[in-house]
Amino acid sequence: MLDRQEPALTPPATRAPEPAAGSIPRLIVVLACAGFGSTFALRSVEPLVGVLARDLGSDAHTVALLSTAFALPYAFIQPVLGPVGDALGKERVMSVCLAVLAGALVLCSLAPNIGALFGLRMLAGAAAGGCIPLSLALLGDRVPMDRRQVAIGRFLVAAILGQLTGSTFAGLIEVAIGWRGVFAVTALVAAIACAATVFGFDRTGRAPARRPAFGQAVRRYRTILANPRARILFSAVFIEAIAIFGVFPHLAPLIEARGEGGPREAGLVLAGFAIGGLLYSALVGLLVRLLGMPRMLIGGGLICGAALTVVGLAGSWQVDCAALTAMGLGFYMLHNTFQTQVTEVAPTARASAVALHAFSFFCGQALGVAVLGQALLQLGQFGALAACAVTILALGIATAAALQRPGPKIAFSD
Repeated sequence: MLDRQEPALTPPATRAPEPAAGSIPRLIVVLACAGFGSTFALRSVEPLVGVLARDLGSDAHTVALLSTAFALPYAFIQPVLGPVGDALGKERVMSVCLAVLAGALVLCSLAPNIGALFGLRMLAGAAAGGCIPLSLALLGDRVPMDRRQVAIGRFLVAAILGQLTGSTFAGLIEVAIGWRGVFAVTALVAAIACAATVFGFDRTGRAPARRPAFGQAVRRYRTILANPRARILFSAVFIEAIAIFGVFPHLAPLIEARGEGGPREAGLVLAGFAIGGLLYSALVGLLVRLLGMPRMLIGGGLICGAALTVVGLAGSWQVDCAALTAMGLGFYMLHNTFQTQVTEVAPTARASAVALHAFSFFCGQALGVAVLGQALLQLGQFGALAACAVTILALGIATAAALQRPGPKIAFSD
């Protein structure tokens, strides 16, 4: 409930407690393992759309919805994982989620048909939902705000590397080990990530587990959603996810339709996006100092818009790879800024605020696959991606203006 001793909206900035020496690097390493394991599983299926369609007797547009099958449960589990993480401990919940993810991926490698694979991808998506959002909440708890965007940017290196190696590995190795072998390797990676969280977190000073208060959580969500700044951030990542990620599962069929290759080429194109993210992670400190938040958002929208336009022109897969590299840089200029801002919306209930943020983002990813599928059919490749380009540019400009003023923060008490 709201603390009666202070107003619900408190303007002064809230600082995280000063961390012990060496604790932040250790935390980032452990969270990096968790982030890598979850994103490796997320992106590994996208280069395989054509292969899965042939082997399991389905069409490419249906198989592309395996991304939706992962993203929707990821989104809808967030309102549950937020309060559970706040109550039981974010570290504990993350370890359990990674264990479930590893088990689900083992079963994916044994799936007898497309229906079973859809169900298991849904379970995997729900489990993966306990990694990145809770990692961001932990960084918000333990890293002061003036160092947080850089810390989150460094952590994102691992999540981006997971995307890079997941998509590239799946595309390059599928010929040798098959799609079942790809799923088996993703299960092994998730199991290693689980072990890293079980043995790697610093257990000193960890709060005892308590019973999740879901009634209180509902009240918290209502109060967070009443904050105009929170609504801007949640809406922004929803739109961003549709505009950026909707096309990803469709890239492999588009490349195949042009006669330019299959999973290998699609994996390399998708790897370009992750390389752009790594470039952002290397430059994040410099970008934050030189640009500041408004120019980061406008620049990110501009870069993403230009990249989507290039992909829409349907050139070679090498040009698409270069465009996605630029889009990765622009996307993280936008998204990392949104992530950092959301960690301060409700400083005493970060897991809940980040959960709503992730819910919005992955709902957008899930919807985006279907939206882009229809847009490609109705408008063609250039028309569909040009619409995405205009949308993401407008989003960068609008959020730069809307977030420039400091927003109120919400304080809760247990």
